[in-house]
Amino acid sequence: MTAHAIQIIHDEHKAVAAVLRSLEMLAKQGPGGKPARFFEVLRSMIFYIDEFPERRHHPNESRVFFPMLMRAAPELRAVIEGLEIDHESGERKVRELLHLLSAWEIVGESRRAIFEGAVAEYVRLYLDHMRTEETQLFPVARRLFSAADWKELDATFDAQRDPLAGGAREAEYEALFSRIVIKAPAPIGLGEE
Repeated sequence: MTAHAIQIIHDEHKAVAAVLRSLEMLAKQGPGGKPARFFEVLRSMIFYIDEFPERRHHPNESRVFFPMLMRAAPELRAVIEGLEIDHESGERKVRELLHLLSAWEIVGESRRAIFEGAVAEYVRLYLDHMRTEETQLFPVARRLFSAADWKELDATFDAQRDPLAGGAREAEYEALFSRIVIKAPAPIGLGEE
C-alpha cells in the first residue's frame, strides 16, 4: 500500500507553512520605504492561501480524506469535526485578513497592529490545524487504509497539486508566484531587503 497522497498533503502543508511564516515576518517588518510593493506582496500571499489551500487542498480533504478516515476510524469523529470547522471558517478568515490589510494600507499605521495580531492568530491556528492532521490522522490512515482507499486518495490529490509543492506550474498563476518570489524581500524572496 502507498502513502503517496499523504506525502502530497505533507508537501502542501510545508508550502503553505512557508508562505504563512513569510506573511507573518513581513507584516512585522512593515512596508519600509516601498509601501506599494509591500502591500502587493502581502496581498499576493493571502491570495495564494485562498486560491490553493482554501479552494483545492481543504476541499479534497473534506470531500475524500476525512470521510475515508471516519469510515476507517470512527473514534476520530471529534478530531475530524474540529478540522472541518477550521475548513468552513477558512474563507471568512482570509477575507478578514484582506480587509485588515486594506485598512492598514488605506487608513494607515493606526491599523497595523490589528492586522499583525490577526495574521499571528491566523498563522497559529493554521499551523495547529496542519499539526493535528499530521499527528492524529496520518498515522491512522497509514495503518488502516486499503489499497483502494490509497488509489482514490492518490488520484484526488494528484489531480490538483499545489505548484509550490511539486504540482504542475499553471500559466495563469505564474504572475502570482513571480510576484511573491521577485518582490518579497530576502530572505523570503529575491527582492531588496
